[in-house]
Parts: sequence; C-alpha cells; structure tokens
Amino acid sequence: MKQTLILILILAISKLAFTQQSEPTTLQALFSNDPIKLDGKLDESCWKQAIPIENFTQREQNEGMPATEKTKIAVIYNTNEIYFGIWCYDSDANGISAQQMARDFSWRSDDNIEIMISTFNDNRNGYLFVTNPNGALADVWVGDEGKDWNKDWDGVWDVAVERNDSGWFAEMVIPFSTLKFKKDSSQVWGINFERNIRRKKEQLLWQGWSRLYDVEKISQGGKLTNINNIKQGTKVELKPYILSGLELSPDKPKSTAKIGGEINFDITPTLKLNFTVNTDFAQVESDRKQINLTRFSLYYPEKRQFFLEGRNYYDMNIGRVHMFYSRRIGIDQNNVVPIIGGVRLFGKLNRTNIGVMSIQTYSKDSIPSANYSVVQVKQDIFKQSSLGFMFTQKYTNEHYNRVYGTNFTYSTSELFINKNLIAGGAIAISETKVFGEEAPSSNDHLAYSLFLSYPNDVVEYDLGFETVEADFNPEMGYSRRNNYQMLYTELQFNPRFKKLPFFRNLILKPIDVNYYINEKTKEVESIFYEWRPFGFVTKSGEFFEFNVMHIFDKPTEDFELIDDVIIPAGSYWDNRAEIQFSTFRGRKIAAEAAVSMGEFYTGQRQEYEFYTYFNFNKHLNIGFDWQRNYVQLPGKSFTTDEVGGRVDYAFHPKLQSSVFAQWNNEDDHILINYRINWIPKIGSYFYFVINQEFSTFKSVKLERTTIIGKLIWRFAL
Repeated sequence: MKQTLILILILAISKLAFTQQSEPTTLQALFSNDPIKLDGKLDESCWKQAIPIENFTQREQNEGMPATEKTKIAVIYNTNEIYFGIWCYDSDANGISAQQMARDFSWRSDDNIEIMISTFNDNRNGYLFVTNPNGALADVWVGDEGKDWNKDWDGVWDVAVERNDSGWFAEMVIPFSTLKFKKDSSQVWGINFERNIRRKKEQLLWQGWSRLYDVEKISQGGKLTNINNIKQGTKVELKPYILSGLELSPDKPKSTAKIGGEINFDITPTLKLNFTVNTDFAQVESDRKQINLTRFSLYYPEKRQFFLEGRNYYDMNIGRVHMFYSRRIGIDQNNVVPIIGGVRLFGKLNRTNIGVMSIQTYSKDSIPSANYSVVQVKQDIFKQSSLGFMFTQKYTNEHYNRVYGTNFTYSTSELFINKNLIAGGAIAISETKVFGEEAPSSNDHLAYSLFLSYPNDVVEYDLGFETVEADFNPEMGYSRRNNYQMLYTELQFNPRFKKLPFFRNLILKPIDVNYYINEKTKEVESIFYEWRPFGFVTKSGEFFEFNVMHIFDKPTEDFELIDDVIIPAGSYWDNRAEIQFSTFRGRKIAAEAAVSMGEFYTGQRQEYEFYTYFNFNKHLNIGFDWQRNYVQLPGKSFTTDEVGGRVDYAFHPKLQSSVFAQWNNEDDHILINYRINWIPKIGSYFYFVINQEFSTFKSVKLERTTIIGKLIWRFAL
C-alpha cells in the first residue's frame, strides 16, 4: 500500500511538472440576464455571484513561481453575449505601463490581458482577444496553435477599463455572432489567459505556463464550461460602402464616386458565405517602397482587409513558395486593377477546414479581364496534425494557369513527454495553357518540400529540403526564385542561467545554412551560412546579437544592381559581420539598430539600419526609421537611403489618426499618407484619407494630391 501511494504521488508530481497545470483547470460561466453596464467597474451583482479563477503562475521571469500580483477572471453570459470580468490588481498602480490606445495596437510593449478561446474545443484553432489598461482592442484568429496567425481578423466586440489605486479592471463583451462554434445545446470551450506586467517583465498564465508553450498553445489550456442554450444570433450581415474622392494634379482635377459592399451569410454556425461587389481598397495605407539590391524579386505584404480576413483558409506553402498570394488579384506591376466582384466560402465543418474563393477583375489598358479562383480543404487528423489539398486557377481570354498541391503536417507537443515537434511535406504541379498555341513539351512543372522542426525553449532545430523546377509557374502565387534545389538547416541554443544577474538567456547559433543548387545543371548557385557566436536577451528586455555570415552567389548572367550598375556573371564569396541591438519597446523612448559590413560581389558594402520610437503618452506615438547602404564597386560607388516616419494619435480606442511619410533616393519621391479612422459603432468604419506625392528630383515639387472619404456601415439581420 505504501509503495502504491508513493507511485501515485510520483505520477501526480510528474503530471504537474510536465503539463504545468494548477487547480482549478475549469472555469464555470454563470448565466445571467441582469444588465451589465460596460464601464470596467465590475459592480453589478452578477459579478459577485460568478466564480472567478485566480491561480496564475509565472512563465517569465521565474517559470513555475507564483504571481507577484493578484489576477482574477470571471465569465458571465446570456443567450446572445459572453462577458469577461477582469481584475488586474497592482501594488504599484503608478507603474502600470500602457502607451497605446488604437485599434489593433501592438500589445507586446504594454501591460495587457490576453484571452485565448477555442470555441471548437479542437486543441488547434481559436480567437485571441487582447486589451490593455487604456481599453485598446486587438484580436487575432489563431490556427494550428499559433502556426497560423491572422492579426488582421477583426471581430465585433468591445471592452471598457477602469483604473484606480488598486490596479486596472476591465469588462469585455463578445457577441456570440462574432464566434464560430458547434450547434450544441451544451458548450465546452478551450480557454487560457495571459497577463503581462511590463515593468517587472513578468508574464503570467492560467494554465500551461511552460516556456515551451505560448498562450496560443490551446491544447495546454483549461476549459470553459456551463455554457448552455446560446444563440449565434446574426445570420445575415450587410456591409455597404459609399466612397467619394478628388485627385488634384497639374492636369485637370478628377473626381470619383463609388458604391459597393459585401453580404455575409452564415451557412452554418461555423461556415461563412461572402459576396463582394465593386470591391474597393482606397483607404488602405500605401506600400513601403524598397530599394532592391538583389537579383531576385521583393515580397510585399498584403494590406487589404478583404483578403486578410480568413486568409488562413487559403494558405499553403511549398517550402518558400506561396501557392496563393492575394496581391496577384487587383494589382498588376503596381497598377491597381478594378475588381468587379466575387464570392468566398470559408470556415470549418467538424474537422474539415474549407476555403473557396472566386474573384473577377475588369480589363485595364493592356491587362485583360481575369478570373482568379482558389480552393483549399484541410483535414484535421490525429491530435494536432493535418492533411490538405489546394487548387488555384487564373483564367483570361488569352490563357489559363492552374496549380494543384497537397501537404501533410505532423505536429505534437508530447515528444519526450512535453517537447514540440513538427514535420511534414508538400508537393504541387503547375499547368499553363496559352490559347491557340501548343502546350510546351517540358515536364519540369513540380515543386516539393520536406521539413522537420524542433521549436523548443532551450534548443531549436530546423531541417528541410525543397525543389522548384524550372517551369513551375504559380501565377496566383509567389516564388522569389525558380529552378533550384535547396537544403537548409539551423541549430540554435537559448540557455538560461538563474544566477546570472543581467542575462535572461543567451542566444548561440552554431549553424544556419541555406544551400542552393541549379535544379537542371546541379551546379551550386548560392550558399548562405550564418553563425552567431554571441547573443543575449536581458532581464530588462534588451536584445543583442553578433552574427558572422559567409555568402556565395553565382549569377549565370550579368544583372543590373541599380542605375546602370552591372554585376558581371561569375562566382563570388562574400564574408560579412553583423551586429543587431534593440531596447525594450515598453519604454518612453526605444530604439533598434543594425550594422552589417563586408564584401559584396566585386566590392564592399556597409549597411546601416536605425529605428526609433517615441511613446509620449497613450494618445501620441511617433516612429522614425532610416536605412542606408554604402556600396563600393570598382567602377562606381553609390549610396542608397530609405527614410520613413510615422505619427499615430488616438483620441480614444474608436477614433485614431496617423501620418505616414517615406522617401528614398532611388525613386526621388516623397509619399505622405494621412488617415483618420473612426468606428461610429462596432463593425462600422469611416475613413478620411489624404495621399500626397512630391518629386524630389532637383527640387521639391508637389505632383499629386488625392482626397478620399469612405463610409462602411454594418447591418446585422
């Protein structure tokens, strides 16, 4: 009997040590029809009846230790909404750090509360809601426990915060129409909470506080229970817009007016059908112009909200190749191509993720009208793994391009009891047909990849192999280069030493290699080898690393670097050294800097990057950046400069303004973008935008001014 009790005790301790869970692991919601005034005061009687959880544990700085400040969270719901009551007590209320107020703020520098909810209770997908002591709102759709991360998902929800000498306190309301969940009378959801106290660099989690996991690792969280007979509410959502604009230039002024919008239907509680007509993105901030000092194309991120919503349902990569790159739709060589309209279907049916999209564009100048279609189906298998299939097609009256792909990902967080491991592979084939011409006889239309990843706290390791054949042509995707085979591997150590007074952890990387060969000739094309003899993160949040790089490149033909500067074909070995440094972003003034020096093809290159941030108060934040390259070649030396500045002013969480300006000495243009974004009610938006373009060639001259007003109004039926 004694031996049995000892064995049970050992097993219980082992389970606690490896799962990092504390009792209670379940949070019970309370049903109440009592009205709740959203003011952050938490003084309604129903909050006194609710049963809160408060067993938070440190993930940082001292893993497994009790929280130094008390946190409580309780949940109340009615038929149509769920409320979270949040008590963030603080023994030094004057030390609370909260410098931002804007919608979708960057929360990693502020005190905050993060709520991760998996309404599917599938240990994979869910919603992350974040607020700070200023009542700012940010939300993310999270897939595959953080491997898919869509910060551009915008839900309909609200929060109010109260601050006093005892700390800061919040009431958050989320309509059930914002969430997707199974149509069951009794709901059990996965849930976890994270609190950050920035002045202490303290990170607290309710469950799964191991440094091996983040709050998005919902399989390590707890459960939210006692939610019964709720209704998702809205089945139809109308979002019409009206736009009016004026363009002023040396030519005759031009005015414009547009109407259009979207209609959304909830086919099932977890599946959404979306129609869009006369789709317009005039309110979107301008791209950041980049000077390209490589022989490969540049990648620009998507900024248009229509394509960002639900993008995880249309995402499949073959190594570094994106099978679907939404910027191919409505943009052609930096020219805007108007969109007639389209349809999307995305969501989840049981264990199957579905994404279907078809968009039709107008013709413009020499660009023909085109239809863009994509279908992806991804099946959840095992506990955390998946199997997927994707099809893309671009179709015009001149040709079509099709790509078929499939992938498999095995994921576990139970390797060696509690370690993470991800492995898998993908393969795709392309097909292009020009009408009136014979199909090419080449069979080199494949792309495929295999990978293994061990992403853990102290040791990180990655290994992979990928091939893109010469004629693989994803016209709706993005590939930085083609006709290559590439082997990569990376090993990094992040040791922690409890007795070191300054360092939180070191960052040591003995190997990081990308080895490219020509897929047809099998000759070596490029090698990138980096090793990091020293790097660290301090307990106060500073970051430093020193890297040594050995780079081999073998262009097979001459290419233009910039302004008639030609790099001859040949073989080049370059040795470079790099230093990167950043301060903790939670301070009033923060900065990042990087310096890289060494050989560059036939000469030398010095590269400097500098970013600075001024966080004056919760309303006003200013950022400035500057990148300079000084290139010395036998025939010519030149300097490139890229400068950017940003001013953000938030009047309150639902009214904010910004000014963004950029200039580089290659384009010789200053671009200024001024925006006001007002949320008159949750889900509706008003934008006022002024774009100005100045030429800086010889003198500064205003070339164009565009003024746009756009109202998007949400109707829930």
